[in-house]
Amino acid sequence: MLTFSRKGAIGGIAAVIVLAACQAGNNASSPSAVGSAAASVPASAAPSTVASVPTDQLIFAGKLVICSDIPYPPQEFFDSNGNPIGSDIEIGQEIAKRLGLEAQIENSVFDTIIAALSGGKCDIIISAQNITADRVKQVDMIPYFQAGQSFVVAKGNPKNIKTNDDLCGKAIAAETGTTEVDYLNGTGDYSGHGLSAACVSKGLQKINVKTYSKDTDALLALQSGQVDAYFADSPVAGYYTVQHPDQFELSGLTLGVAKEGISVGKDHTGLRDAVVAALKSMMDDGTYDSILKKYGVDDGALKSTDVTPVTK
Repeated sequence: MLTFSRKGAIGGIAAVIVLAACQAGNNASSPSAVGSAAASVPASAAPSTVASVPTDQLIFAGKLVICSDIPYPPQEFFDSNGNPIGSDIEIGQEIAKRLGLEAQIENSVFDTIIAALSGGKCDIIISAQNITADRVKQVDMIPYFQAGQSFVVAKGNPKNIKTNDDLCGKAIAAETGTTEVDYLNGTGDYSGHGLSAACVSKGLQKINVKTYSKDTDALLALQSGQVDAYFADSPVAGYYTVQHPDQFELSGLTLGVAKEGISVGKDHTGLRDAVVAALKSMMDDGTYDSILKKYGVDDGALKSTDVTPVTK
């Protein structure tokens, strides 16, 4: 039985995690390497400051406050002591270091995470956010990773979900505010070509989309038999099947790869450009790749040349 703490982290996750071989589908990032959250990363011992941030573009002097919706492993989750870890967390911490700042992680609900940024709760967001037109209307987004979207099903795939049409008439769980929900419902960037509408156009039953404020609640809905599948980014979907192979497996259906972005307020161009400089320096010296390999998500790596802010 899966257990979750009040904040939603999987109970019993140790500081050292073993990511066994796992394939989430073509062109999709998945935990496919053996890694350790306590392992040593050959990052620069004391990276020099690569850019400065205007003090009026930070909430607190000397700090970089980062909003992230935890847990969403292996990109962001808690260790056994309640400390935030994951590839996104370490990327954020390294960016802060290269800006001469101290990283502070703020756990935030994904559906309101942009509002948290706009309301002054944090300086930037690093939380597996796909870059979408709707989000870019509100914030600038810096590409830093890419991932596909996959379906987790109960062991043995009892509902035989293997193709898009197999989703029709099924109950599918996803976290509120995600592109997975948009893809299912045909909203946001998926307006006019949602998966449920495609079912109806073929004379099949629409998808019964179940949304949850926390991603872990969506997974629990599958574990308890309330839904037929759980829909999430491929690294996360793959992680849960590796951690609980007796309960879950990947359906084999993986959808389009999308870039994820670090969000910065549109009126904070100095901060945005400093984050770009720090991220590029990490990519150029190998620290970025080392962090991704540590968590088994290096299939989703971008190159320094990909790091161009999306502003409109």
